[in-house]
Amino acid sequence: MIKQAIIPLAGLGTRLLPLTSVLPKELLPINGKPGLEYILDECIKCGIKEIIFIISKRKQSIKKYFYNDFFYKNLIKKRRGDKRLKFEYLKIKKYKKIIKFVYQDSPRGTGDAVLKCKNLIKSKHFLMLMPDDLIIKNNCSLSLIQLHNKYKSSVIASKKVNRDNVSRWGIFDFKKINKRDFLIKDVVEKPSIKSAPSNYAVIGRYILPQKIFNILQKQKPGNNGEIHITDAIRTLIKQKNKFIGHVFAGKYLDCGTMKGYINSSLYISRL
Repeated sequence: MIKQAIIPLAGLGTRLLPLTSVLPKELLPINGKPGLEYILDECIKCGIKEIIFIISKRKQSIKKYFYNDFFYKNLIKKRRGDKRLKFEYLKIKKYKKIIKFVYQDSPRGTGDAVLKCKNLIKSKHFLMLMPDDLIIKNNCSLSLIQLHNKYKSSVIASKKVNRDNVSRWGIFDFKKINKRDFLIKDVVEKPSIKSAPSNYAVIGRYILPQKIFNILQKQKPGNNGEIHITDAIRTLIKQKNKFIGHVFAGKYLDCGTMKGYINSSLYISRL
């Protein structure tokens, strides 16, 4: 059973400057609620019991957000009748019980961030979620876990993107299984329009095998001197490890750019 999840949070968030000069992008409010809480709720609703946050020293405010008991307790004493305040505190306490923190102080890529969790992952597979990608109206992580149980394999979420935009994404080469599922033959990171094997893109939900840590330990840096999770996945596929791609049913919201963040806030506020 998959009971652990990893959420990489150490990124600089430069695409959301100037907001992220004072507040981590994951704590920016989306309709009055930090974006990170939508990801946490997705994990909890699919049965995850432990969530590992990968942060940097400059993002200590994320840890403080969940460990600010003194602040809440003092306020609650002064405002005993404030039900909303008590509700928020109890919610934060619930999150705090299942969160662990590890540190990635040098921005060396998502693969390097995942590697920091090597000694904490206990089961053969684990869930990874990218916080810039919100998927609402359907629990994408739950769908991936169900497919993992069905196919006994790793699973990656996918969506069809405009062919003109494939260079923004990791793109799948695949063999179709059914309307929503396919066997992944390769993943090409940010290909040109001409070289893209399809227009089905990687979206930030993964069920990955524990053995990926051994690959990441030996992996040489790729583009920009970073350790890329995509390169490790490609190595595993070449070693005949099965990866299933799944076209999820929910609504995808990109919160990693200023335009995407604003549009996401507007969309959720109308629900």
